[in-house]
Amino acid sequence: HGYERIVMLQSLDQHWREHLAALDHLRQGIHLRGYAQKNPKQEYKREAFELFSAMLDAIKRDVVQTLLNVQIRSEQAVQEAEVPHAPENVQYHHADYDEALGQNESADAEHKPFVRNGQKVGRNDPCPCGSGKKYKQCHGKLN
Repeated sequence: HGYERIVMLQSLDQHWREHLAALDHLRQGIHLRGYAQKNPKQEYKREAFELFSAMLDAIKRDVVQTLLNVQIRSEQAVQEAEVPHAPENVQYHHADYDEALGQNESADAEHKPFVRNGQKVGRNDPCPCGSGKKYKQCHGKLN
């Protein structure tokens, strides 16, 4: 009985806060209904009631869903779940990983900057691929 009450109060609290935020949002834009030849006060009352009804339905749905999905476990099952299992034969370093790290260090030492063989292609020059388009519209197009 106590769990049902807690679930109901949590759901009510959450949905009530959302409802108040929705009413604030509605209040900020309700004056625009006057342009549609509708009474803003009556529209606010109507929409606020619809929001309230939707909130009540959501509370009922959430509470029922939570209560139907709850699984009650015995104290023994809870204690077994809380006991951490010690890992056996766990290696934190792998030989291939250490070798790859060693190769990367040597690759960084051999890294050379890119050297352009020909002249730089201008943005408005024809594309070297032979398409006939400007370089900026073909291979030089920015992503």
